[in-house]
Amino acid sequence: MRKLYLVPIIHTSADMGSLASALEAGAAGLGQELWQKHKGIVSRLWDSIAEFFASMDVKGFRIYQDGLVADGPDGLRIVKEGINQGSKNYRLIGDLLQKGAVLVKTEDLTLVKQEHGYILQIARAKSPREKQAAALGYKLAQNKLLKRRDDFIAARIAETLEEGETGILFIGAYHDVLSGTPDDIQVSQVKDIAKVREYHKTLLSLKKPSQRFHQLADYLVSPIPRI
Repeated sequence: MRKLYLVPIIHTSADMGSLASALEAGAAGLGQELWQKHKGIVSRLWDSIAEFFASMDVKGFRIYQDGLVADGPDGLRIVKEGINQGSKNYRLIGDLLQKGAVLVKTEDLTLVKQEHGYILQIARAKSPREKQAAALGYKLAQNKLLKRRDDFIAARIAETLEEGETGILFIGAYHDVLSGTPDDIQVSQVKDIAKVREYHKTLLSLKKPSQRFHQLADYLVSPIPRI
């Protein structure tokens, strides 16, 4: 039996590198108060995830990361850059690697560059009309592109996670890698990916926090029991 911990993530500006400005711009409609509250919730989510793995012996664990297009020296450089930018995601990966975990190339560079290209087009649009056209182009391509990325990630896990080994997959909540994961891999969700998606959708539909938003936020930041 192979085991995989699935960690659904919500991207922050520090995770996004050159795309950070696009994320901040997209959040403008939430209002400053709600956006700051959301950033605090995501920060505490990462604290709870780090605490979950803190006492675990992760030597030999395979680390798979959303957007990671290399391993070896290039992969380590990407992790270091993420840490320097203030990413709690990459800081946790750095801690796991220091404890003996192994970084694995997770994504196809061509597919990741395609998605980044669409997002950059939206961010760099000089007029509302250009932005709308770029957003439409991304929307038309998004589902197919995401499916291709998810299929690639699932294949990488199947190829590189050996019998008896354990992996940790840090993946955006809107991905669906699990449907392509082999049946002999036992998957444990560190946080329920459906609730993480619901939190994000609820956030985007709000002008001010609702009861359900608070319930989901409390779930995100709560301590994670042993799985």
